[in-house]
Amino acid sequence: MAPFLAYEDKDPGTRRVPLVLVHGHPFDRTMWAPQLDTFSTARRVIAPDLRGYGASPTMPALTDFSGFARDIEALLDELEVPSFVLAGLSMGGQIVMDCYRLFPGRVRGLVLADTFPAAETPEGVRARDAMADRLLRDGMRGYADEVLERMVAPHAPAEVKAHVHRMMTATSPEGAAAALRARARRPDYQSLLTRVPVPALVVVGADDTYTPVSDARAMHAALPDSALRVIEGAAHMPNLERPDEFDRALREFLARVDAAEPSGTAPRL
Repeated sequence: MAPFLAYEDKDPGTRRVPLVLVHGHPFDRTMWAPQLDTFSTARRVIAPDLRGYGASPTMPALTDFSGFARDIEALLDELEVPSFVLAGLSMGGQIVMDCYRLFPGRVRGLVLADTFPAAETPEGVRARDAMADRLLRDGMRGYADEVLERMVAPHAPAEVKAHVHRMMTATSPEGAAAALRARARRPDYQSLLTRVPVPALVVVGADDTYTPVSDARAMHAALPDSALRVIEGAAHMPNLERPDEFDRALREFLARVDAAEPSGTAPRL
């Protein structure tokens, strides 16, 4: 069971397919604030804090991505949400892919934002382990200062920069380090994507240097049924930097998923 996860659950009581939002590293569920406000008027929207982030506990630490996925599965069991659209950004997108690997029959659609499916390279493993050591030693602030204008574009609104910086500095170094080590050892999802029959939406900021547009195009090409949206004027967090454009793409995608549901929703557990 995972009721220990902190989460936001906004349910207007409609029968549309619920939307589950999975945040990236080193953030928390408040990164989805614009989408929680926009989409919860018409459908149930659930956004958890991953273990080690936000208000969720850090311990016991996770050693692989399947732990994050099983936490999400258990939370949705507890909330009696049998099927849903899964959306994730960056590390959250990779966790969404692991969710699909473990319980594909419950997923009605995938949204993969500013992420990539390949396993880590040996150099990447060393870099993530070294960063985990650094965060445990020095804390989050220096790292947050360094990467802020890669997470969001330098011209992003001041309030967006402040929100992103606040999330990063509030994150537990122990939780962030554990997730970095798990992320370094994640499986390769490239083959999995070629076997996803449900609709998918791939979104990326045009100025993202962590997961560039070329990565998004490769995922779009691998997925059998996907749409690609490149958000101009955004870096790694287009849902916060350009929420209107991001939400427009997501709204169109969700309408398509809704239209494919014969009764608007699956039976409750």
